[in-house]
Amino acid sequence: MFTPVAASSQPTGCPVQHGSPIDTDGPRVPLHTPDFAADPHRYYREMREQYGSLAPIEISPGIPATLVVGYETAVRVLNDPEHFPADPRVWQQGIPEDSPIRPMMEWYPNALRNSGSAHLRYRHAYTAAIDGIDLHSLHSTIERIAIPLINEFCTVGSADLVTQYAFPLVFEVLNRMVGCSAELGTRVATGMAALFDTVNAAWGMQTLSEALMELIHMRRAEPGDDVTSRLAHHPAELTDEEMLANLISFYGAAIEPQQNLITNTLLLMLTDERFGGNMLGGALSTRDALDEVLFNDPPISNFCTSYPRQPVLLDDAWLPANQPVLIGLTAANTDPAIRGGNRTGNRSHLAWGAGPHACPARSVAYLVCQDAIDQLLDAIPELRLAVPASELTWRPGPFHRAMSALPVEFPSSPRLLLNEGASPRG
Repeated sequence: MFTPVAASSQPTGCPVQHGSPIDTDGPRVPLHTPDFAADPHRYYREMREQYGSLAPIEISPGIPATLVVGYETAVRVLNDPEHFPADPRVWQQGIPEDSPIRPMMEWYPNALRNSGSAHLRYRHAYTAAIDGIDLHSLHSTIERIAIPLINEFCTVGSADLVTQYAFPLVFEVLNRMVGCSAELGTRVATGMAALFDTVNAAWGMQTLSEALMELIHMRRAEPGDDVTSRLAHHPAELTDEEMLANLISFYGAAIEPQQNLITNTLLLMLTDERFGGNMLGGALSTRDALDEVLFNDPPISNFCTSYPRQPVLLDDAWLPANQPVLIGLTAANTDPAIRGGNRTGNRSHLAWGAGPHACPARSVAYLVCQDAIDQLLDAIPELRLAVPASELTWRPGPFHRAMSALPVEFPSSPRLLLNEGASPRG
């Protein structure tokens, strides 16, 4: 069984269930520990068995929240912004400035952290900026980025696919989308990683913000065909602060999640015989593997946070006012109440969220991740894990499902040639 955090160390605010022994000072399940990262599925099962659809959790030392672990309940919450608004400003008044969780959860003037008319204004600009991405040319962009990365290790016979492939590919693709230079993009990626790990989070936010503000000023003066320029010149007339907050949201919704989706999917394909060795002979496709991971091990496990303005009765439990309610995306997707049968091609998972805050960039994310995986497996079809899957380690953190490394080995092969006109970025 998991070891809940002692009640005496916790602020009040547990969901109170009628007729249950849980009270406002009860124990909480910590999501920020290495033990949780090592086996989150066990924790989700035990939370569901002990608490039902709503579990009292701790997302950082001393920071309580509620995790929705039931699928149907998660769908209700995601589609009810009136009772579950996304604005955290009342909650964050009681959170220390130096809390490692605060930069990932506090209020910003963007679509993610607002409700009502403010949310609609930001959402319209954000969606228009993303809809302007040319998916056809994105194929070529991914190839131009992937091949030089593969060439760095294909002759060696081994690689870490997190640091040598998935991470640099995703952040360079994002840089191209937002019109960001390689130097600024490196600073952005470094800051974002610190935020997701909730380690040196304040430093991460400062690093990220300084780099993106330079980009904003550049694209206001010299617009191009990129996300930043479209945000900067949208009829919503976003301020620099609003631009910054929405770009942070764009990077946050792309770098870590896409990196993790690529590597988690590769892990599945390297360890499940349904995907191995016969990919052109009727075996399941990369898209099938992506969807299976989005169901069972999505790259963002717990997020879509809301903050009820008054106590809310949900599933016979009272949720306290102004305390975070997180959607357990993995837990909801694996809820036994909705499982069963062949799920191939089924995309009813909640990995993209749902309701008014659902991810508007899922088509872009699918394309990036699928192309990245296909480029790698086409180039090195005999890829295999360099260590047993049980020896892989996962990065602690309440939000993501992220491997520390994905070491692989393979027969060394000659460097690849880029297609005509697909030269690496200079």
